[in-house]
Amino acid sequence: MTIGRKHRVRSASRSSARDDQASQLDAVFGALSDPIRRAILARLARSECSVTALGQPFAISAPAISKHLRVLEASGLISRRKAGRNHYCRLHPKVLRHAEEWIALQRAFWEQQFDALAKYLDEAQS
Repeated sequence: MTIGRKHRVRSASRSSARDDQASQLDAVFGALSDPIRRAILARLARSECSVTALGQPFAISAPAISKHLRVLEASGLISRRKAGRNHYCRLHPKVLRHAEEWIALQRAFWEQQFDALAKYLDEAQS
């Protein structure tokens, strides 16, 4: 029995989509792992902001802020736009929602596992 070309292509595209989602999730959690990047995201949650203003609260160089912003951009969490000489950043909350959905799935799974364990232990003690 052979698998048709169409099936292989569909399977490969589904696998590729899962890999892309996993890569984006890895990038998001990697971006969230740094306290400066989390603070930048918190500021951008209020409104769009200039790169200069984003860097002001931190005692780090402008190139260091730019590196943080590149990580956030690569993860899809923010985008930049240029208006004249100024660069502005904007948060993309939908990307955070994907991470939130993944966390909710994990939480539901583990809560179910712990509930089953508690039930088993209760039954074993009876």
